[in-house]
Amino acid sequence: MAYIKFLLSATNQHGVHSPFVYNFVTKCLYDKKKYTAYKTLNNYRKILKNSKIELEITDLGEGSKVLNSTQRKVSDMVKASSSSKKESKLLFRLSQYFNFNTILELGTSLGMGTYALALANQSSVITTIEGCPNTSAFAKSKLDDLDIKNIHFKVGSFAERIQKLKDENYDFIYFDGHHNKNATIQYFEAFLPKIHNDTVFLFDDIYWSKGMTEAWEYIKNHESVKVTVDCFHLGIVFFRREQAKEHFKIRL
Repeated sequence: MAYIKFLLSATNQHGVHSPFVYNFVTKCLYDKKKYTAYKTLNNYRKILKNSKIELEITDLGEGSKVLNSTQRKVSDMVKASSSSKKESKLLFRLSQYFNFNTILELGTSLGMGTYALALANQSSVITTIEGCPNTSAFAKSKLDDLDIKNIHFKVGSFAERIQKLKDENYDFIYFDGHHNKNATIQYFEAFLPKIHNDTVFLFDDIYWSKGMTEAWEYIKNHESVKVTVDCFHLGIVFFRREQAKEHFKIRL
């Protein structure tokens, strides 16, 4: 029902009058080029889907709507809780389009999204935080095997790890874990001192629950936020002071 309501109110580039957002939609969100990185990402997904490994999961967030057991097969996790093919491609395009240098990811999972961000700009510095030690270690070992050098893996609760981050600011923060209203708002506000004018925030699963949708509404209406782009599964936030405050719903 939420998706039907979204479709009824969403538009494409023709409903966008802001030049910045129009360019973003047409040149990034709707970029149809078949990048070689897509094949690389698909190969990594196949590795995960064919894995025989089971991981003992420590879940510090809201958990999975699909996987209840603490003992989970990697092959099941990649289907249920890892960035989808579509999301991985979008993460790659986002990072390439804006040329992010300093990236923070909250929720490594199996490293599917992390890998997409790393491939887009290999000179970027990516910090990724995961609450489950076994999941983080697995993702790190796989990406080490692929000779990816620009990722720093951190393990622990987001609240604990955020306090220890040393970067002054970030170009991009991907909020992909702990799908809870209060936690999402808390992390959003915790990072406001670390933004600059061109920082981009990306929130996953903004319609995952009533609470997450309420968190998204809070973020949209926050005085520091200028532009949001709601793609249903993902919400994108811009802080550009030169922009008029506007909210867009864009069909992908």
